Amino acid sequence: MRQLLIAFAFAFAFALALLPLEAARAKINVFACHPEWAALAQEVGGENLEIFSATHAGQNPHYIRARPSLISKIRGADIVICSGASLEIGWLPLLVQKAGGNVQPGKPGYMLAADFVETLEKPEYIDRSMGDIHPEGNPHVQLDPRNILVVADELASRLSVLDRENAEVYGENLRNFSGKWKEAIRRWETEAAPLRGKYVVTHHQTWIYLLDWLGIRRAGTLEEKPGIPPSGRHLRSLVSEVQDKGTFAIIRTVYDPGNAGEWLSRKTGIPVAVLPHTVGSAEGTDDLFSLFDRIVENLGKLAGARR
Repeated sequence: MRQLLIAFAFAFAFALALLPLEAARAKINVFACHPEWAALAQEVGGENLEIFSATHAGQNPHYIRARPSLISKIRGADIVICSGASLEIGWLPLLVQKAGGNVQPGKPGYMLAADFVETLEKPEYIDRSMGDIHPEGNPHVQLDPRNILVVADELASRLSVLDRENAEVYGENLRNFSGKWKEAIRRWETEAAPLRGKYVVTHHQTWIYLLDWLGIRRAGTLEEKPGIPPSGRHLRSLVSEVQDKGTFAIIRTVYDPGNAGEWLSRKTGIPVAVLPHTVGSAEGTDDLFSLFDRIVENLGKLAGARR
């Protein structure tokens, strides 16, 4: 019996000695609303983070259900990072309500990207007749890579507050990412310079930040009002308008319906392109760098084909 007690005491002491080691190995749990923010968290946090994306590239981010599996995930999160500007208004508030105190608004663990960048298309007033308008402005801020830099800086600061022991790691990761990202932005802008001043048609308002960054103009939008399916009357009104402007492409995301764009393409000869809008939305877009590589490459090919 005495030997059994001694063995138990040694085992207990050994377990206690391991506790600090296990605590050091604990990772920060990140709940990202969309793949682009999960990818950014990976760049800034690396191996110190356990990252979960609530949506995948094929889903329309406006229309997500607050499923029990998402509630379970957010309850274990140390930080939530989402687009904001009401993009997730139909589902994120319910999830946060069910979550713990770490990820409540006003806490370091609650982060909306649109709160830290200058949003475009911010309306002076709103009523229901205007369609799916966001009071805080257009929420698709991830499609201007300059915004990514701002959000990365804020994310590193938040992670450093939540995980002070690894603050230096997050700072170093941020510096490495920012250096490479700024170099990539210069390259993309050089490659896309011939597109400046040219026209495209978009399906939804998804691409506003991309067009603003690259100086591409919008000849029209398939949706007459945001979130409202295109009408035949509206599409017919676009035919001569987009042709007169020398429009080089009709662009949409993978989740936008294709029938309206295909109709306009048949009438005008302007090609339809499904551009990647987030990480994983096309083959070979496994991270943020390859996402913008593919976007700029595809736009260049489309413009070249229409010369």
